[in-house]
Amino acid sequence: MGFNEPTRRSVWLFFAFLILSAGAYVTYSRVNVLAGERDGEGAASHAAKGEEERAVSPLVLWQDMLEGNRRFMRGSLEPKSILGRRQMLVKGQHPKIAVLGCADSRVAPELLFDKSLGDLFVVRTAGNITDPIALGSLEYAVEHLHVRTLLVLGHEKCGAVAAAAAGQAMPTLNLDAIVNKITPALRKVENCNDPVELAMRQVIANVHQSAMSIVEDSPILKKATEAHELTITKAVYYLESGEVKRLQ
Repeated sequence: MGFNEPTRRSVWLFFAFLILSAGAYVTYSRVNVLAGERDGEGAASHAAKGEEERAVSPLVLWQDMLEGNRRFMRGSLEPKSILGRRQMLVKGQHPKIAVLGCADSRVAPELLFDKSLGDLFVVRTAGNITDPIALGSLEYAVEHLHVRTLLVLGHEKCGAVAAAAAGQAMPTLNLDAIVNKITPALRKVENCNDPVELAMRQVIANVHQSAMSIVEDSPILKKATEAHELTITKAVYYLESGEVKRLQ
């Protein structure tokens, strides 16, 4: 049976209403899904931020350094995209760890811990001693780069420590300044009959003295450590094994 014109118009309007309603429902559902996805992304972003905050804790950072050192010991350093990292660092640097180490050519922190450009803020002096220039450099790392972990790294068979232990006159005032900075630490070392053990005790004593000088001779670094904004870690590197051992 056919429909007259008014009835046919009503049927078309009814179907149009159904189509529009269905479209509106689909749109509404999609909006909810997208909102849910955004909420999920927000939660994921928040979780990622929390993970990042946990990742920069001193304990986690040190564990990461140890894992890099183990790779160095095995001779299996991770491949690094130096070109990409170099371009990224044009905008600025954000190292998470500062290192006060010895200038000895055998003790390059970036290699010992399998790190790349921009990972470490490194200050190196003979005997890993603290002078005004070294302290000023570390203050910059803490005050302006917001570094929260500082590693004082000594090493086996340190020539500067050995020179200070020998007690001989230095040929220049500059060399005198180095051994004079180290000598007070050596006075606290208990003597022993094993020269290798004695030399290592002297190296360790010098590391402890450098860590103490960082706090005593720099108001900025002292304030940061007292506020628990800076953690100082002490360690020694062994030349033959390649191992870095943390000191208590």
